[in-house]
Parts: sequence; C-alpha cells; structure tokens
Amino acid sequence: MKAEMEIPEYVQKVGRILTKEGYEVYIVGGALRDVVLGKKPHDYDLATNALPDEMLNMFPKAVSTGAKFGTVVALIQDKHGETHEVEVTTFRSESGYVDGRWPSNVNFVEDIDKDLGRRDFTFNAMALDLSQLDLDGREEPFQVEIYDPYGGVKDIEKKVVRAVGTPLERFKEDGLRAFKACRMAAQLGFDIEEETFEAIKESVPVAAQVSMERIRDEFMKMLINSPQPSIGIELMRKSGLLSLFMPELLEGVDVEQKLFHAHDVYKHALKTCDVAHDSVKLAALLHDIAKPRTDMGNGHFYGHDKMGADLAGEIMKRMKFSQSEINRVKILIENHMFHYPHVKEDMTDEEKENIEKHQWTDAAVRRFIQRVGEENIDDLFKLRLADAQSNPATAFKPEEITILQRRISEVRKQDMALKVTDLKVTGEDLMNIGIEKGPKMGIILNELLDMVVEDPTLNRKDILLEKATELNKKN
Repeated sequence: MKAEMEIPEYVQKVGRILTKEGYEVYIVGGALRDVVLGKKPHDYDLATNALPDEMLNMFPKAVSTGAKFGTVVALIQDKHGETHEVEVTTFRSESGYVDGRWPSNVNFVEDIDKDLGRRDFTFNAMALDLSQLDLDGREEPFQVEIYDPYGGVKDIEKKVVRAVGTPLERFKEDGLRAFKACRMAAQLGFDIEEETFEAIKESVPVAAQVSMERIRDEFMKMLINSPQPSIGIELMRKSGLLSLFMPELLEGVDVEQKLFHAHDVYKHALKTCDVAHDSVKLAALLHDIAKPRTDMGNGHFYGHDKMGADLAGEIMKRMKFSQSEINRVKILIENHMFHYPHVKEDMTDEEKENIEKHQWTDAAVRRFIQRVGEENIDDLFKLRLADAQSNPATAFKPEEITILQRRISEVRKQDMALKVTDLKVTGEDLMNIGIEKGPKMGIILNELLDMVVEDPTLNRKDILLEKATELNKKN
C-alpha cells in the first residue's frame, strides 16, 4: 500500500545511523496502523537486523531495557535539543512460551518476515523500510510503500481484528493477546474476525495465567481509550475472559430493574461506563455491582450503594489497584445515590412546602462535603450525571447538581472545619488540660469535630477546650 507519512526528524536520525552502518531498519507496529487509519502517529517503534550489542555501540546514550528480547531504547536529540526515546528491536522469533506470557527461547533472525510473523494482529504486522527513503531530516510527508504480508490494510478497511497466521497458536503463545484483541476492537470500533474470536474462547486457560496487574492495565487502557468500552467488555463476556477477573459483573445479566430503569443491571452498567468521564469510568462500571445481591424483586435494591462500595473494593484489591484508588472509587459508589431536595417550578404549593421542610441546611452540606471529601465532589457529580444520562427512564434532573454545586460553593466560602486537623485545638492542647493521649483523646477530637461541622462558630480554642473538658468528664 502506498501512503503519505510524516516521519519525525529524530526517528529519521536513528534510521540514518543504522542504514549508514549497513543494517536494515523498518518502522513497525502501531505507527503504521495509525497512518492507514488516517491518524497522526505518536510513537515510533523500529525493527532492525542489528544485534543489541551493535546498537549499543552505535547509540552511546542508548538504554538496554530488554537486551534478552533484543530491545534497546535509543536516546536521540532533535534539532531543537529535545531528547526523545526511540525503541529499536532486533528481528527475532520466539518459542517455548511459559506462564502464558513469556517466551523461553528468543532467537535473533535476519529476516523481517520472520519477525512480523511472530506479531499479534495483522494490522500490527506491517513494516516500512527506512533504508529505501531519502532521510534528509525534513519533516514533510513522504510517499511511502507499506509492506503488508498478512493483509493488515484490508483488515483495517474491513474493520476487523484478525490474528497473524494461526489464531490459536498466537493466543496460546501469549495470554494477554486475548485481552488486547478485545481492547483493540473497542478502541478502534472493530469486530473480531470469527476464527480469531473462536481461538480466544479456546485459549481462556492460557489467559487465566496472566498476572492480574497485566489484566488490570489492559482493561484500564480499554476503559480510558475507547469511545465505547462496552464493545470490549461484551467481547470479554462472550469469550469467557470477563469471568477471570470480574465475575461479579456477570451477576447483573438479566436482572431487571422495574422502577426508573430501561435496562437490566448489566446493560445499565455498560451504558453508564460508555458515557462517563474518564476519571470515573471504573466507578461507573461498578456503581450498581451489588444490585443482584440486594434485589428485593420489586424494583428496590436496598443498601446496594454501601454493599457495592465494599464489593468494588474487593474486585479492585483482586486486580491490584492502589489503596488510594480503591478508597476513591469506594467513596464514589457509596455516595452515588445522593438526593438533593429542591423546589421546582411545576410543583404544587404542598409539594414545595414539603421540599422546603427537607432542604439541606449549611451543616448538612458540610457533612456531605466531609463524607465525600472535597477532592471527590466533582467526580461524584460526574458519576451521578453519567448514571442518569445512560438511563432514559430516570427521574433524576441535572439541575439538582447545578443547584447543589451552588450551595457547596457558598458553604465553601465560610470558615469551616472538615477534619480533625482543621480544629483550633490539637492533641497537645488536650494533654495540657489533663486528657491522656490514646483512644479516648481520639474520640473527644472527633466529637469536637462533629460539633464544629454542625456549627462553625464553635471552632475557637477557648470554646473547644471547654467542650473537651465536659466530654472528658462524661467519658
């Protein structure tokens, strides 16, 4: 296939150095896939018949990150003095895969065809011979001929993900490829070719050997980089991959939601994930994860928010997420059902009067901020909006958030304490009035905080010491 392609000056520089020394050098992988798709590439991987030791001699500032697998990272300065990393890998063949992931035998070869034949998908098995181009450093479009021995261009035109060679062999070599196939389908909006998909289903036992960290990373790439993550999630469900790391999500299939919902629990989770902001994609997918376990059979799922937070925490712990990220997602899920009562124009006088009785006080707003955390408020609103946007039968109105945002902004302007360290007294102050350091002091400090959240005017040292003295006598 002929195409026009801009090749950055620093990539050309690597190509010139290798070509001058008599080696073959090709651009391979995602950069060419992007060119065929009409996108501007961001990463450029090169393949060559030069051996790692030979490359280290040619590129004094190179880093040998994976010499065993033939990979060297060349550090190249562009004409502006900025340093770029260019990954260059020796042509290789692989065999003897262990743990569903790593080849025990890596052989360096002289043939680009053998190197392309070990790759995962046809659109990643294309190459561009840099030695055939006049690499003079100009960053203008080149007219190039893409070498495509496995039909990657046609598969891109047909919008299919197809494995190189024999699909079952490819997936048995590397269990992560099955997850990647689903991720690429979602990311590109492609289907998975039939034989390739059947091979994924047959190779699930190999995929099961992949570490949870690797699965997590591939799954999160899919959530963040796909216009519709639901495409990939559905492919993982139908192939059996989803049950390997998130079986709880499958419990929502065909669980009806009779009130205020148009879809079953599973479909609603996927639709919410699709429309959610990147920062809450995972929380959106898991926000109703406990509904099947709290189903009352009448459209009610009492306590699904609290149980859902705990269940999401278990899933994320299994997938090796950081504790801080687990805590953030749990907070969002536990609080996603918040309701802010407000007066609407079309209400009757009786309805308006009832709402006014239940409107949040400033103290209630402060407790809400304290419970959710100031740093999580915006993400909670994004989750709530995605939950509503994905459901055409919802009774939720977006203005609820707009009005609550205004209230929070007003309350935030006040001098308020939301955590113990915001109090005008310290543990040392309490020790000075005879309260011993330990659990009792912690209880008293938290009770003082509750008082101040309710009434910020109490946050004065003299008042708090007086209150602490009274609490100490009671306890």
